[in-house]
Amino acid sequence: MRSTLYVVLGTLVIGAGIATLVGSSAGEEFAAMSAADKLTFDPLSLSLRGYMMAQVTIALLGGMVMTAEYGSRTVVSTLTAVPHRGRVLGAKAVVLGAVAFLAGLLFTFVAFLAGQAALKSAGVPYLTLSDPTAWRGILGGALFLALAALLGLALGTLIRSTTATVTTLFAAFLIVPAFGPAFPGFLSDWTAKYWPPSAGGQIMTGYQDPALMQPWPGLAVMAACVVLLLTAAFLTFRKRDA
Repeated sequence: MRSTLYVVLGTLVIGAGIATLVGSSAGEEFAAMSAADKLTFDPLSLSLRGYMMAQVTIALLGGMVMTAEYGSRTVVSTLTAVPHRGRVLGAKAVVLGAVAFLAGLLFTFVAFLAGQAALKSAGVPYLTLSDPTAWRGILGGALFLALAALLGLALGTLIRSTTATVTTLFAAFLIVPAFGPAFPGFLSDWTAKYWPPSAGGQIMTGYQDPALMQPWPGLAVMAACVVLLLTAAFLTFRKRDA
């Protein structure tokens, strides 16, 4: 689909643009911070903040890999040519995962460089590629976006409707994390810590909030969610009519 290229290029622009804007405005904010707040200043998270939009665009691409075929009815031709449904969905998952990981790697790398350059120009603490946390954020962020794409594929396979898939992905990646703090007591704490996109996003932070998950365990929660949804998608796709 032509939209694949547009999504990848748009994701890169989002990453570099948001990183530059956030980094450029960090000077005044850092100067106004208290000594305690300065200890939690997170250059890595600031430069990769654009992932909040990138996760949605990449996940939508994953959903459209399947829903576009249902919408145009080309899924019938696909399954006629390759009757083994597990092979069809497996091939889609492999190709999508590879494309999303490479796109995510470009996104995190470009966003990191742009963001740290802006932070340096603003005269606030910044990171270089020699910092271990830098590569953890870059590579971990690419893995996170690949998982987001596969999550989109799983939901697209289960739901089949582009509109419903888009709505579900927006709710999962943006609405629940945004309104989670407004949930009552335990549910609010659980959402902030264990909701898969929120937990997985910790891989792109430098400062570790003790109330939240650590980077790699958080990404593991996201991966486990994707595995469960993909398993459900494989089972459903094999049994359901085209």
